[in-house]
Amino acid sequence: MAVRPTADRDRVTARLPAALRRRQLLNVAGRAFSVGGYHGTSMDDVAEAAGVTKPVLYQHFGSKRELYVELLDDTAQQLMTAITNATSRAGSPRAQVEQGVAAYFGFVAEHEGAFRLLFGGGTKRDLEFAGAVASVEEAIADVIAALIAADIDQDHRRVLGHAIVGMAEGACRHWLAGDREVGPAELAREVAELAWSGLRGVSRPAQA
Repeated sequence: MAVRPTADRDRVTARLPAALRRRQLLNVAGRAFSVGGYHGTSMDDVAEAAGVTKPVLYQHFGSKRELYVELLDDTAQQLMTAITNATSRAGSPRAQVEQGVAAYFGFVAEHEGAFRLLFGGGTKRDLEFAGAVASVEEAIADVIAALIAADIDQDHRRVLGHAIVGMAEGACRHWLAGDREVGPAELAREVAELAWSGLRGVSRPAQA
């Protein structure tokens, strides 16, 4: 099949409304970066995968770094939305924990590339990217902390929230790297059971 001339391709792709085009470019960039990593993926790669020219890509994102940071934020927002929607529908503290963990693992199972993008080793080696990921972990920990019904102070809740986030992230890494004999729903159930069992035993420290 013949390749369209550059100018013709730009006219065709320009017909898509700006918001939809930006959404498309983020989706394509997410897939590209999850495979090649930040340093192994160029703006040319993203533009080619999206079927646009590089000038069109630069109309929406001023640089590869700007695109990547927005992609991290966009992925984080999708994960947060999945968790908050799930917990808001639950009718009890235990159900909130179970549904929140299930939403986390469900997101990872459906969007493996997004999880690798957020929590892969490459993001931790760049201060700006690491800061974006830390903000995600803080936000998820805050959501979890608000679900803890134990009689403890807010700082204690936040510590436990971060502990559960770390536990879920570690379990996901193990699952993605393994043979996956256990499905995401079963894995989520096991982690939620561990988290809930631990939370039931939490109490305010005794005064010295």
